[in-house]
Amino acid sequence: MNKNTVLAWSFVVALGGFLFGFDTAVISGAEKAVQEHWHLSEFQHGLTMAIALIGTVVGAALGALPSDKLGRKNTLFAVAALYFISAIGSALANDWTIFILFRFLGGIGVGVSSVTAPIYISEISPAASRGKLVGLFQFNVVLGILIAYLSNYFIGQVGEESWRWMLGVQCFPSLLFFCLIFLIPESPRWLLLHRGNLAEAKRIMKKINSDGYELEISKIQESKNNSTGEGKLFVRENAKPILLAFCFALFNQVSGINAIIYYAPRVFEMAGLGSQSSLLSTVGIGVVNFIFTLLAINFIDKVGRRKLMLVGSIGLIVSLALVSHAFYTNQTTGFAITIYLMSFIAFFAFSQGAVIWVFISEIFPNDVRAKGQTFGSLTHWVMAAIITFCFPALTEMLGGGGTFLIFALFMVLQLVYVLKFMPETKGKSLEDLGHTINLH
Repeated sequence: MNKNTVLAWSFVVALGGFLFGFDTAVISGAEKAVQEHWHLSEFQHGLTMAIALIGTVVGAALGALPSDKLGRKNTLFAVAALYFISAIGSALANDWTIFILFRFLGGIGVGVSSVTAPIYISEISPAASRGKLVGLFQFNVVLGILIAYLSNYFIGQVGEESWRWMLGVQCFPSLLFFCLIFLIPESPRWLLLHRGNLAEAKRIMKKINSDGYELEISKIQESKNNSTGEGKLFVRENAKPILLAFCFALFNQVSGINAIIYYAPRVFEMAGLGSQSSLLSTVGIGVVNFIFTLLAINFIDKVGRRKLMLVGSIGLIVSLALVSHAFYTNQTTGFAITIYLMSFIAFFAFSQGAVIWVFISEIFPNDVRAKGQTFGSLTHWVMAAIITFCFPALTEMLGGGGTFLIFALFMVLQLVYVLKFMPETKGKSLEDLGHTINLH
């Protein structure tokens, strides 16, 4: 009963991840039509592609404020509303400026949900299944990306205004998300730490863990009493989790993952595949991403976060080196390059993709968890924006070979980080982790 209740709550909140993935990927099918519709210059076209990402950076930077002040649940209501307004506004926009304003609002929704959803799930999850439950968020992100690719493919047959439907269809899952949030409780840790509401926190915690809820409550209260940072993130005691989160988020993006997700058709066309084949390969990326994320969330609590990262880092180094070699030696025709890129996606989904939101939501002490998640998420999205902006120029300057070689070298550094610095967090309570990370 308790397991199913927590799973249901986690799944509702993880729907925010579905909308995150859908919103991020849907523009890839609409961008050419949008450019033609408003006769956009190269700069305007670039801004159209990047504006949601800029909104995401803003949302990630501000994410801790509503999460701590208004509560996790109310913040999720705001996220659902932003997704809904963005979808309707983008679809009906009759002016380019209005269009990018609504895309920007959707980006803010993505940024805030990347902070609030993982911390909510981590705060209601039992230690033994926390990896899998927070991993549902990432699973839904890749499901959202896959559904966006498929939706674009089918809606693309509709006609010349099909791009409006591509963007507008997101209003339906947004509305569903908004309605389902009514069924979940507030995070008991937030109620206790930010509102001092012991009775309500106990009632919810009893539903989560009927046997050990009193011990959990006393640990949360003890962590609150032992906190010396007065809710400030950038204090000496938090140096270790700050560094761990920063490096993890940095490596997530310097693998080149977002460049490949955003520019997948372009990458495959660079490799000599026709535009139809490259669209099919893009859907292939979505399917591989989905399957290996599903695999990872089934392993994350059994083998731990660190082992997934070790396997993934080695796989990423090899697959990126093979892509680089294929470009350097001009062996880019046929499906070899597609296989290498699919391998890259598989190893990424199995490691970094599945672990990032779990790991960052676990390593910070209770009183600064939202701020820590904001810091990790902000690092992730700033790097995503930089890589996405730089990728076309990098491939122009260095070619595919040089660009993918740089990504491979960064993954060698990630392997060193995992071997030397990354602690294992599986099976430990959030309070124990907050205390032990700095001692590691």
